[in-house]
Amino acid sequence: MTHDGPATERLDKLLGQVSEDHSRARFQMLISQGHVNVDGTSIVDASFKVKPGSVVCVVLPEAEDPKPQAENIALNIVHEDDQIVVVDKPAGLVVHPGPGNWTGTLVNALIAHCGNSLSGIGGVKRPGIVHRLDKETSGLLVVAKTDKAHRALSEQFSAHGRDGRLSRQYLAIVWREPQPRRGVIDTLIARSTANRIKMAVVKSGGRRAITHYETVRPLPAGSSDPVASLVRCQLETGRTHQIRVHLAHIGHPLLGDRVYGSSHTASANKLNDAARESLANLSRQALHAETLGFEHPGSGDPMSFRSALPDDMRELMDKI
Repeated sequence: MTHDGPATERLDKLLGQVSEDHSRARFQMLISQGHVNVDGTSIVDASFKVKPGSVVCVVLPEAEDPKPQAENIALNIVHEDDQIVVVDKPAGLVVHPGPGNWTGTLVNALIAHCGNSLSGIGGVKRPGIVHRLDKETSGLLVVAKTDKAHRALSEQFSAHGRDGRLSRQYLAIVWREPQPRRGVIDTLIARSTANRIKMAVVKSGGRRAITHYETVRPLPAGSSDPVASLVRCQLETGRTHQIRVHLAHIGHPLLGDRVYGSSHTASANKLNDAARESLANLSRQALHAETLGFEHPGSGDPMSFRSALPDDMRELMDKI
């Protein structure tokens, strides 16, 4: 802006008079932080006198993300010691804060539970977080309480079990029955060019993703033409939405997956009324992190945890 008044004015007063969006106090802070210059010179004194005809420039800094606050959110803790916490996360709980989810996350709950003991390596928004689960995926997740534990666990997750230390298995309810009933899906995965919220299997330019799967049982049990199946998946890599993308890629998306399985209306029409109602009540993709095994970052002892299939997925199976 150009000071086009007839008299010399204080810098903070001048800015406060011409702006409808910011107060004089706000401009005083911006001036003290070096975000204001007059005629090309940075000014840090709010009382600086601006002469008529001078050009004043204000560079507004980008708003910082709010620091997560402690919130009293119930957690299902299956193991805790002075270095780690293992949590059985319910579906619907976001792991860490982000746009649209600055509160009500697992991190907010962990801050309340652990105080200041969480590892800071993940940054302000992700204290203690070593790996994550999608909001609507339930199951086991390990959190680091010290930086040393965070580094050790991150190393194991980077190897994705290839060195025998880490093991992650998921249970999924998918449409129809995969053929073969057991196999390995090995592709490249990248963000979809058609829809930026989706990931996609690509021929080039993506990151390698490997999922091992096996059919646990067809649904209904014993059916020669099952409408769905319970499938166990083991990850050899950890790409965003990997299981959901891979099972959809081979033609067997997860029940309830509105992002990758919305086209399977024909399969949904084969459900009985009770199963269709149960699926509508599921309100999420039918995916559960069933087992988690890793080497304790302190003692080196092997640790293994198992989480029972949650009630909503079990009810859906029973109704089918």
